[in-house]
Amino acid sequence: QVQLLESGGGLVQAGESLRLSCAASGCTFSRCDMGWFRQAPGKEREFVAGIIRGTGGTYYGDSVKGRFTISRDNAKTTVYLQMNSLKPEDTAVYYCAADSSLGLTNWNINAMDYWGKGTLVTVSS
Repeated sequence: QVQLLESGGGLVQAGESLRLSCAASGCTFSRCDMGWFRQAPGKEREFVAGIIRGTGGTYYGDSVKGRFTISRDNAKTTVYLQMNSLKPEDTAVYYCAADSSLGLTNWNINAMDYWGKGTLVTVSS
């Protein structure tokens, strides 16, 4: 059973930083593409950032490019999301997700095989 456990959420002011962590267990972490998604109240879940297995190539949603950085530590089976220059519109529940299938991940919500329960990030103005 694959389990993803997010941590690091909280309340911050605009302009501040947070680092989210997602600890994975029960899967061959190095063979999974890992992503972060978020869902704000009343909105659909959206892609934030992703990092692929192997090369560690990274991908970002347009709204977070230049502010957020995703990274992974295969030895610790953990993926991180460093969030800088936070804005009130970044307020959301942030979810970690894993795609263990072969082939390239398209970062579509339906393509992810496993999900964490989420961690709340609140950015005040």
